Amino acid sequence: MTILAVILGCCILALVLVDAFNTLVLARRTEHVFRIARAYYRLTWSPFAAIARRIQARRTREAFLSIYGPLSLLVLFGLWAIGLVLAFGLLQWALRMQPASIPGTFWNDLYLSASTLFTLSTGDPKNAGSKLIAVIQGGLGLAFLSLVIGYLPVLYESFSKRELRISLLDARAGSPPSAGALLQSAPSTPDRLELQLATWEEWCAQVLENQLSFPMLAYFRSQHSNQSWLTALVAMIDCAGVVSLCSKDDLQRQADFTFAMGRHVLADIAVVFGLMQESPAGQEKNERLPDSEFAKLHQIIVSRPALFDARRCSLSNLRSRGNLYEAQATALSSYFLMSLPSWISDESRLDNWRVPVTEREEIPFAVSDPFAASTDDAGAKKES
Repeated sequence: MTILAVILGCCILALVLVDAFNTLVLARRTEHVFRIARAYYRLTWSPFAAIARRIQARRTREAFLSIYGPLSLLVLFGLWAIGLVLAFGLLQWALRMQPASIPGTFWNDLYLSASTLFTLSTGDPKNAGSKLIAVIQGGLGLAFLSLVIGYLPVLYESFSKRELRISLLDARAGSPPSAGALLQSAPSTPDRLELQLATWEEWCAQVLENQLSFPMLAYFRSQHSNQSWLTALVAMIDCAGVVSLCSKDDLQRQADFTFAMGRHVLADIAVVFGLMQESPAGQEKNERLPDSEFAKLHQIIVSRPALFDARRCSLSNLRSRGNLYEAQATALSSYFLMSLPSWISDESRLDNWRVPVTEREEIPFAVSDPFAASTDDAGAKKES
């Protein structure tokens, strides 16, 4: 039994330390598997999302979903701490720890392991092996607490940077954002639009870097219930795709770069969360772009002759361009319960900046479960 306890304790200790290092310290790659954290998020998010899908009221559903990101992070830290306590408790029990004040039983060893991890006491062990284990655990406890305390500001700084660009989209693209609104509010000269596209490309790269380094950041909802990082990202990609088709020279090249960067973000995040990576074979149409919305989009393009050549914009071309990223966007939307943007904004909805805070809660939410439209509509009518 003692040999089995040593092996089990060492395995648990190695898993926890490797997982904490991969999650908090190591700059990960897309194909990297963050072991305990990955299994933990997969096991907890599915039932949490299933419960959220059953909540009919949009406002209540969004409030419920917003809890998961911060709460799951705190629980993950707790799981690591429990793993360390259990691992060192097993090692101390196998080494026959002999504390001076209490009997050397397994449960007492677990208690002393917990007190040592959080630097409350060492239990005053008598034998040399237990003293060495206690010293190592005390040092790891200090390192663990310091790492967690230092990690939280970094995570929330990354969250703040992501949300900054989303908030700036409110006046430019609506709430929620759309490609049509972005094109309508676009600068009047190609040079200024090119600069704006470059800024969006940089934001896309920042989102990719942040959510590869901290995958749990994807579960954090945006500060407004009718916005999300996925909605903003797809709206930017939609807009960049239109500009790429209807412009030329430097503006077209920059639009291609922004479009490629946006597709890169969707593809890599889909890989990290084990979602579909490629569009299904034979997919021929973009469900988000119906004929009626294309007609309105085309009118916007026609109204900006200094920027766009409307002759290059056709429904088939836009749908073909959309099929390059639609599958990944839809998979992420289904997984995170975040709605994809429409191409044309709903004129009946006022943007956040146009509505007083006291009245803003009456506006229908767009970021919720996009797969229960009839239920949502009924819930929205009850709320209004």
